[in-house]
Amino acid sequence: MKSRYLGASAAVAIAAGAGSVQAETLTLCWAAWDPANALVELSKDFEAQSGHSMRFEFVPWPNFADRMLNELNSGGKLCDLLIGDSQWIGGGAENGHYVKLNDFFDANGISMDDFMPATVYAYSTWPKGTPNYYALPAMGDANGWFYRKDWFTDPEIMAAYKEATGEELREPQSQRELMQIAKFFQGREIDGKTVYGVSIFTERGSEGITMGATGALYAWGFKYENTPGSYDMEGAVNSPEAVEALEFYKELYECCTPPGYDNAYMEQSLDAFKSGQVAMAMNWFAFFPGLYADPNTGGDKIDFFVNPPQNVAASTLGGQGISVVSYSDKQDAALEYIKWFAQPEVQKKWWSMGGYSCHMSVLGDPGFADTAPFAADFLVAMEGVRDFWQEPAYASLLLAMQERLHNYVVAGQGTAQEALDGLIADWTEIFEDEGKL
Repeated sequence: MKSRYLGASAAVAIAAGAGSVQAETLTLCWAAWDPANALVELSKDFEAQSGHSMRFEFVPWPNFADRMLNELNSGGKLCDLLIGDSQWIGGGAENGHYVKLNDFFDANGISMDDFMPATVYAYSTWPKGTPNYYALPAMGDANGWFYRKDWFTDPEIMAAYKEATGEELREPQSQRELMQIAKFFQGREIDGKTVYGVSIFTERGSEGITMGATGALYAWGFKYENTPGSYDMEGAVNSPEAVEALEFYKELYECCTPPGYDNAYMEQSLDAFKSGQVAMAMNWFAFFPGLYADPNTGGDKIDFFVNPPQNVAASTLGGQGISVVSYSDKQDAALEYIKWFAQPEVQKKWWSMGGYSCHMSVLGDPGFADTAPFAADFLVAMEGVRDFWQEPAYASLLLAMQERLHNYVVAGQGTAQEALDGLIADWTEIFEDEGKL
């Protein structure tokens, strides 16, 4: 039987940077985006130290879930290591796709206490909150906001906002204030160009509108269940607060987005901001290093803020853990990569290169907040993250929410109450089929 944890001989080989463990070519699978490019560079250190070679399979975000979940469900051997979304952890564990890492962690002195608790809970554990680990936290992330700081600090624009609202123009302190600012900018002429209020997520095909709308839903206090683990959704999913939040998101879409913005996700949000179309935009913290470095709208023209609260402070969770795929024939070498990646010095370099470390030696450093203009916001966001269902039936649950939200927010079908009531009916049927109700 193939070893499921790294033995003493392999540990010695890592320390020596060579030797008794056969050199392998490992394939790491992830989404195609800026952090993946940073990981390629970082992994060159692993190759030099271990003698193994790395290859990478990066899939564009709109196709990432379908491609990788099909690979796992078919028992495919493409991926030795997979940085999979947090929502996949339940299916990865229950369906036997991921190697359980507890024995490996124990044998190699890797403690989950060294990682931010929210990331361990979200990216590593199944059942949720139990000390059963199927991934190492790899890429912390949350949905945040950025804005045109140069517009917000322009004296003429500031005076116009004060005259229009009676308030000072600033980073929004609530969801309602965010909409007020967006309405102010919508259709305004700046530098001879008509601009718009916000770019948000409205995409239907993968996960976009769910990841966007939950930013409002969570801020109003939305919950998936009345009692965690009960699947008791009536009065939680369709609470008065949830209805109000969904109505808010629909109004934000209708009042304040660029024309033709009915199927937008990460790329479209970034494009709208970088092209100077919008005053504010939502997107994942993962993109913030690249945004800050942008020669046209970055630097002193941009600033960042955490998803504003309404009733509660909360942000939509992104990010992923890194898992060893159980169908791999190179598990020992893949586990070497996990051990290498978990080292504090590697985690510090990961952050410096544009990855979002989850390791407390990085995040807990007294100087961390000063390492990037968005570092302090990242810490605040990660303290209040909320995630979608992590159930094995995640894909079906997500598809139902995508359809219900898009039909209401973008297509204008029915009411928010009807959308959320219908979502409970959809989810109830799914959980009944799963034998959980």
